[in-house]
Amino acid sequence: MSTKELVSTIEAIPSTASRQNELYDEAAAEYGAALERLARAYEADADLRRDLLQEIHVELWRSFRTFDGRCSLRSWIYRVAHNVAASHVIRQRRTKTEALVGLEELERQPDTAGDQAPDRAHALERLLRLIQQLKPLDRHVILSYLEGLDAAEIGEITGLSATNVATKVHRIKNLLARWFQQGGKSND
Repeated sequence: MSTKELVSTIEAIPSTASRQNELYDEAAAEYGAALERLARAYEADADLRRDLLQEIHVELWRSFRTFDGRCSLRSWIYRVAHNVAASHVIRQRRTKTEALVGLEELERQPDTAGDQAPDRAHALERLLRLIQQLKPLDRHVILSYLEGLDAAEIGEITGLSATNVATKVHRIKNLLARWFQQGGKSND
């Protein structure tokens, strides 16, 4: 490597780090609240949720070293966050006995909770608990949908076709609608 190439490489390092920091700052400012909601949907325990959120932010910052703009910043952020959260769920599942279930199993499970007051905060908490029972991919699909991403964007993040995403969203929405129509009962 010539001296000129070496100098050019060394000068590029701060600009890469600077770009990485700029992208992270933009992502944290614009998507920080969405990342917090995502972490809450993936982890019920407050201490583990804080750890998960911190892990998402660290991996997001690291990922911007290789971000080349081939997808939108939004898609990149959700892809990184989902991958970190899915890995977190898998690690936690190894240490816990509570099994994650697919849509088919959830649909077959009986509703066993008693009637609850239709308080909005309570209903949202119960909805979140139901979402937390989904397998990571189903959880990510519905959370992305609830964050306003369309089927094509969710597909870009998850690797599913837009048609498959739309089908999953439809099935999950029907499951949640049925759950609420039955008085907000879940399988607590």
